Order: sequence, then C-alpha cells, then structure tokens
Amino acid sequence: MKLYQLLLIASSLFLCLPNGACVQAQDITDPQPVSMESLLNEMVDRDSIARYPERDFRLKQASSYNRASKTPDDAKGWFNNKDNSGQVIRVDEKDGKKEWVLMDHQGPGAIVRSWMPWRNQKRPGSKNTMRIYLDGQETPVIEGNVLKLFDGTGLVPYPLAHQSLRSAVSFFPITYQKSCKIVTDQKPFFFQFTYREYDKGTPVETFTMEGFEANRALTKRIGLQLLAPTIGQTDDAVATKGRLTTDKPLSLTLPEGTAAISELSVKLADYTDPKVTRQTVLKIEFDDKETVWCPIGDFFGCGIGLNPVQGWYRTVAEDGTMTCRWIMPYQNGGRVSLVNFGDNDVEAELSVKTRDWKWDESSMYFNAAWRGQYPVPTQPYSDWNYVTLTGRGVYVGDTLTVMNPVDRWWGEGDEKIWVDGEDFPSIFGTGTEDYYAYSWGGRSTDFYEHPFHAQPLCNKYNKLNRKPKSDQSKNTQGYSVETRSRSLDTMPFGTSLQLDMEVWSWSDCDMGYGVGVYWYGFADTRSNREPDSQEILNVPPLPVGP
Repeated sequence: MKLYQLLLIASSLFLCLPNGACVQAQDITDPQPVSMESLLNEMVDRDSIARYPERDFRLKQASSYNRASKTPDDAKGWFNNKDNSGQVIRVDEKDGKKEWVLMDHQGPGAIVRSWMPWRNQKRPGSKNTMRIYLDGQETPVIEGNVLKLFDGTGLVPYPLAHQSLRSAVSFFPITYQKSCKIVTDQKPFFFQFTYREYDKGTPVETFTMEGFEANRALTKRIGLQLLAPTIGQTDDAVATKGRLTTDKPLSLTLPEGTAAISELSVKLADYTDPKVTRQTVLKIEFDDKETVWCPIGDFFGCGIGLNPVQGWYRTVAEDGTMTCRWIMPYQNGGRVSLVNFGDNDVEAELSVKTRDWKWDESSMYFNAAWRGQYPVPTQPYSDWNYVTLTGRGVYVGDTLTVMNPVDRWWGEGDEKIWVDGEDFPSIFGTGTEDYYAYSWGGRSTDFYEHPFHAQPLCNKYNKLNRKPKSDQSKNTQGYSVETRSRSLDTMPFGTSLQLDMEVWSWSDCDMGYGVGVYWYGFADTRSNREPDSQEILNVPPLPVGP
C-alpha cells in the first residue's frame, strides 16, 4: 500500500483537537448521548414523533399489577383485581432496614412517566419515602415522599409533574446508563414507573441533582411551552366550509409535493345533539392511501358531545373549534375530508396548515382509527382490544369513551400491551383510570386536564360544568371520556403491537365502548381496524335515572 493511502486511512480514524487531544473521528460524528436535556427538548419537538426513533428503544413498565396474572388461559389469575400492596419485585434489607423494590432495571434507560395514587381516597398524602438508586450507587440520587416528589409541589415543577385527580404524576425524564432501582421504606400502595429501555451500548448520561439544578431554566421553558401549545405557529393555511349531507363530504386537497400537516381544525355550527361528534368522521388520505378514519370526538379527544379540553397535541375550545397539532408528513399529496353519517345535515368548517418537510427513511405516516361496540357485557371479565398493529411504527395515544348504565365504578380493568410478539405484556397496568393518570375512579368524577392526559367528561361533569366540592357522590353513570397522548412515553414497535383493556366493572351489566387510537407507521404498517360506518350509528343511549 502506498504511503499516501496509509496517511488517508490514519487521518480518517483519528482527529486532533485544538487542545492537543486526539479522538477517533467516529466519535465526532456519533449522535450526542441521551440525557435529561435531550429528552426535555424532545418532549416538545413535534417533528421527532413523526420519525422512527434514531435511538431505538422499547417502552416498559414496572407496576403493582397482580403477580397472579400469568396467562390468559387462567381467567381467575389473569383478571385478578388486587393490584396494590405487596405486588413488588422483592424486599431487600439495607443497614438493618427493609426496602420494598418497585423497579430494578439493568441497562441503559430513562424513566419517562411515573404515577402514584393517594392511599386514602378522601385524604391526600403518604408517609412512605421513595429512593431512586442509579448505576448501582449506594446512595440514592433522589429521595423523598412518594407523592411530594412528583406531584408538582416538590422536586419536579408543574406541569412536568402535577396533581391529577387523587394522584401524583410526573413526566420528567430520569436517565441512567447502567441501572435503575426504585424502593420504598414501607410497603407500597399502587404504583407505575414507565421507562425507556435502550439498546445495549446506547450512551446515556445519568441523571444527577447537579444536572437537574443546571437545567432549571430549560425545565421552566419546556413547561411554559406545554401550557401554551399554539404559540409560534405561522404555517400556511387552506380552509373551506359548507354543509355536510349524507352524500356530500367537505374536502380539502393538500398542496402537492413533499410537506406536512402541522395543524388541523374542525368546527361544527351546532353541537346540540351530542351524537354529532360520533357521526361526523374525519378521513385523511396521504399518497393515495387512507390512514385516518375516525369520528371527530374520538379523534380530538372530547368523546360524545362538546367537552372542552386542552392538551399539548389537541385542543377542543369552548366555541366548538377542535384542533390537533400532530405532524402529518407526506411525499406527494393528500386529501382531508369530513363525512356525515348522521340523519341531519351538518354545517362545518375545515382548516389545514402545512409546512415544508424533509422526507427520509425514518419518516412515517400519521394514522388514526376507531373501534366501537355496544353492548359490551361486563361478565365474564374480558380483554377488549383497542388495536393490533403489524409492521413497524410508533403508538402515540388514544381516547376512550364509555357508557356506564349503572352508578357503580366501571374501570377496574388493566391495560395489557404486547410489543414485537412477546410472550407476556411488557406493560401490564393497574386500572383503566391509572392508565389515564388519575386514581380512585369511582369517586374522581370531576373534569381534569393536563398536556398529556385528561378526563373531559364523567357522569354530568365537564369543563363547563365542574363538580362542586360539596358533591361527594361516586356516581359514574352515563358517559365518561378518558384521553391520553404520548411524548416521551411513545411506544415504538418493530414487528407488532397489541393493546388490550380489561372490561372489569363492579356490576353485571352491558356497557358501551368506543376508542380512537393514533399511531405513526410506514407505508406497509397495518392495523386490524377498518372503517365501520354502521357501528358509529350505534350510539349507546344514556341510562334512564330512577
């Protein structure tokens, strides 16, 4: 080999920096490590959710699900409802004292969501201390009261952590390179810690309190962005309005060429009939393929009727304007339509904002689908499938609307999520309301909202009709709407994803279920959901009171 060839190879392997140090050239081009700072910025980067993650990961969860749940073949264990005290990995002893181990993950990762409920449904608070050990350290990096740490009044500020209904919820990222162990000094109550499991060898910068303090200004900025989701949007808009009849949709053709929808809004002239949000359907085609077919209430997160709510990705305003801010890229063109399946004509406005998009091999199409069923018997207990996806993509959220014909609590059922053909769900929850980030659902019948989850309606209460403090009833009769959108807790899948929710009510009755589900996928990603124009007409009737 000639000398100049050897010199060329050598120069490609090493690079000398101005300070005299030499490093491998590949280290200069490698992406920056995952860190608290990078994940905080990712939390509000809407573009990133539309691309398959550069740092591939799988979302996992440590929870207090009942360990008797081992296989669907054993219904008694699979649907066991005792998902609280004692459901831990093990009990360790340190310095002569017990520590209940809630999570013990080995390898690089990041906690991206935590949830803890009140121990008493009428009284806030807990005397339990939580400790988080990272990378095998003997001293906990984080230590404090299990609720105060993550309820927005302690370590993590609002809205990255907050008090939902009778719960403490945090979305602040806690990163680690080698391991994460979470313990309590007393037997715990219900708990969920949702975390990203990165591929082995992924560089992750471990969380420190020094780093936390150094990033306070960034944390504040991210929080302000989450609470003001529409600031700074100046993209080009096209709009139309008109009358929707059963045979005449309202449509917009998207600009040709590679671009992305950055905002989509729908407003109806009249919401007097609550069924109008179920029987008016949003349909979107990208590059000659239909990827969205979903009733507008289930798509925008308000369920049956006009139930105002604001989140990071979606807003339903009090004047009836429904807006979503999911980025929806396409390569050549597309079409957005509103279709009316109801008996009466509907006056509607449709607006779409688009902007430039650089399409590459990680770009994905936005998808939304719907499933409805009425009646749904509560006995025997069953798993109700939200959606099953095959191919590669990222799951980003859902809205569940239920009709409960009785006043007793309906939502004891756990979510069970299988990813990439695993034998046991990597996410096994502790209750439907826990999945939507609140607790004590039989009593928590008030409206609440947060950038990533909300209860827009329960019983007769919504944002326009709040539950009085004097009302201590536990009546969950009628419609309830629960919604969740995902940011750091999105769920990538390489071959498949299946999301089921248990139907587990305290009453033997027939309920109504409807769910809108949202995900990103590649052109060959498929779901088991098809447009169902007949079922959207099967709107469960409100129960007649005594």
